[in-house]
Amino acid sequence: MYNLLRQRASYLKYPAIDFTRELVRTPSQSLKEKLVAKKIAQKMYELGYDQVIEDDYGNVVGIIFGLESEPCILLNSHMDTVPAVKPSSDWYLPPYEGVVWDDNLYGLGAVDCKSGIAAQLYAGHLLKKLLVPLRGHLIVAVTVAEENGLSVGINYLCAKTLPSLGMKPSYAILGEPTNLCLYYGHDGWISLDIDYNTPDIKYARRITQSLVKKIALNTRSDNYLPELEVVSTNKSIDTFDKSHQHARVQLVKRLYAGDNADSIIDKIQGYALDTEKNYNGTRIDVKVHEEKQQLYNGKNISVSYIINAWETDPFSSLIDRSRQAITTAGCKVKPGKWQLTHLGMGTGGSILTQKYHIPTIGYGPGDEKQAHECNECVAVDNIVAAILGTAVIVQGLIGVPVFGWTSDIDI
Repeated sequence: MYNLLRQRASYLKYPAIDFTRELVRTPSQSLKEKLVAKKIAQKMYELGYDQVIEDDYGNVVGIIFGLESEPCILLNSHMDTVPAVKPSSDWYLPPYEGVVWDDNLYGLGAVDCKSGIAAQLYAGHLLKKLLVPLRGHLIVAVTVAEENGLSVGINYLCAKTLPSLGMKPSYAILGEPTNLCLYYGHDGWISLDIDYNTPDIKYARRITQSLVKKIALNTRSDNYLPELEVVSTNKSIDTFDKSHQHARVQLVKRLYAGDNADSIIDKIQGYALDTEKNYNGTRIDVKVHEEKQQLYNGKNISVSYIINAWETDPFSSLIDRSRQAITTAGCKVKPGKWQLTHLGMGTGGSILTQKYHIPTIGYGPGDEKQAHECNECVAVDNIVAAILGTAVIVQGLIGVPVFGWTSDIDI
């Protein structure tokens, strides 16, 4: 069976690359995903998914029905991208052209995570066309508002869409960039608004510098990853009276496993209260950064900027069975975790594992180091490898043992 899966996956190389290029060529900045959502839904219809729906938040969900209602597995990638991190003139290949050069596909979102979308869609197609029997349902969900909305799309999918279909995933696989490794978690982060009401706007700058130093002194420093970042400063004059000014400084701090957001806020508020004693007439308030946003279909949402650290047990049966399946199929694989080389990055894993208690891993074709970078690119052979790897993981987790198995070879 694995030999046939590998052979047929290789036949999907050029269709999958062409689809990834089409996705890259369709701008889909977070909260502006309408056009790419339509392309994804159309491709699911073309690939023969049993049911395709677009939910109230704009997520696109394709289902391949199994023999029973459970166990079922969720494949999830997000359709939105960050804005181009630099002007198009700084890209040596244009960010929206999906150019293939030197066996790499270049463009905004190529890694994060449009190649992941293509790999997961075609993995489902591969299993269906080869008539691989599945015990439970395979759900392929491409969700909105992950980059800008902090996994709002996947949260709605699990809270409303899948329950309305009578489905509860037993496992989830994220198509985020893992460079074909099995990833099982990452650190989190919290974005804080520090509001100053002060007679001298210069006080806000000085107090912020003092806070950053105090936080840094009480933060882990045993790795090279960023721990704290000042994101933005906003000033407005005359908030309470003519003698005072208002300043807002936004800080982002890394969260580790076991960190409690409320206790971190209280600690930083304590630093602020201690510091403001040296600045007469200054009041400081610390709170989680929140925004009201509008999804591409007009739905209004409110998001809090916090992603908790999460981890699936690296010795769990999910990791073990997934690794065995990939290895048996002749592919190399090793476990790991996302590093979050930029604060503000993340996945839907914290929502899936902590809120909905769904064991989750990541497996995707891109390299995390390329995400959110100029000249983002993914190796085209990795897309094919991810199709095969994803398909054999699904088969290993919810497939039915087969004897005398046949297939529909017209793929």
